[in-house]
Amino acid sequence: MKVQGLMFDQKSAMAVVILVDEEEKRSLPIWIGLFEAQAILLGLQGVQTPRPLTHDLMASVIRSMGGELEKVVITKIVDNTFYALLYLKIDGKEVTVDARPSDGIALSLRMGAPIYISEEIRSSTTVAMGEIDDKEIEEFRQFLENLKPDDLRKYLGYET
Repeated sequence: MKVQGLMFDQKSAMAVVILVDEEEKRSLPIWIGLFEAQAILLGLQGVQTPRPLTHDLMASVIRSMGGELEKVVITKIVDNTFYALLYLKIDGKEVTVDARPSDGIALSLRMGAPIYISEEIRSSTTVAMGEIDDKEIEEFRQFLENLKPDDLRKYLGYET
């Protein structure tokens, strides 16, 4: 996946990071906070700040320990919250660290690591771009049939 861009959702007053697959056939919108959006935007633009911000600091710590960020994987969604793992290699040993996808994305932009999504995420939450085939129409119809009003309220952020 790659970051296609950022948008602002006026209804929820949150930012949305849009990821697209390499073929640009499917996209994945993830609602994130404004500070996280700023960190991603700075990473996209390659902006160097006078002092290290949080994700710059994380990248510096990883590098100073002789490590590298191999990849970021957005693994699952639970109660409308996405989860991700950072795959680090330190002294030849692979270490995985739980992370918010927005932090993983911001860090990957600074360290040049690829972003992946699990099959669960690809099949359940990505949106087709361009032409849609009959299978995708049927899957979306089933999704709508199973959607409950409470699910929609929670997804839109109206539930406290």
